[in-house]
Order: sequence, then structure tokens, then C-alpha cells
Amino acid sequence: MAAVILGTSVCRLRPGWRLQWEEAQQRHVLLYPEGMVQLNDTAGAILGELDGQCSVEAVIHRLEARYPEAPAGAIALDVQAFLVEASQQGWIQHD
Repeated sequence: MAAVILGTSVCRLRPGWRLQWEEAQQRHVLLYPEGMVQLNDTAGAILGELDGQCSVEAVIHRLEARYPEAPAGAIALDVQAFLVEASQQGWIQHD
């Protein structure tokens, strides 16, 4: 059964992990004590909105405002799917 992260949940990067723009690679990376994860544009945009204060719903609204050309509902689906995967990978925590 797939995990669910509620719209009211607040997500944050796992302690000791850091999102950073890597100029040489022209992409965001997720740094952690044992290494680095190269992220695609979507993952970088989503993780960049996780401040440990805003709900998932607020993150979705921010991204919808930033990318108004996205099809209706697509961002919400992408954010939900990514956050579940990121949580399963141990990249983020949520309440």
C-alpha cells in the first residue's frame, strides 16, 4: 500500500540534508553526509518550497502560481507523488 501525505502535512528536508544549486551541473542537488543526489527540475522546485512551515497545500499553491501554464491538477499530482517517493527514500520528514 502506498503511503499518503496529507495536504495539511508540513514537510521538511531530513536533518543533515541540504538542497543546493550546483552551477557546474546546472541543476539542484540534495547533499547528505554520505553523498549527493542529482535532481531534475521538478524535484528541485518542489524541494525548494519545503521550508518546514508551510503545508503541502501551500506548496502546491506556490508552484501553481509559479507555473501557471501547467495543466489543471497536474502540479498537485506531481507534488503528492514526489513527496511520497521522497519520504520513502528518506529525503524528507513530515508531520
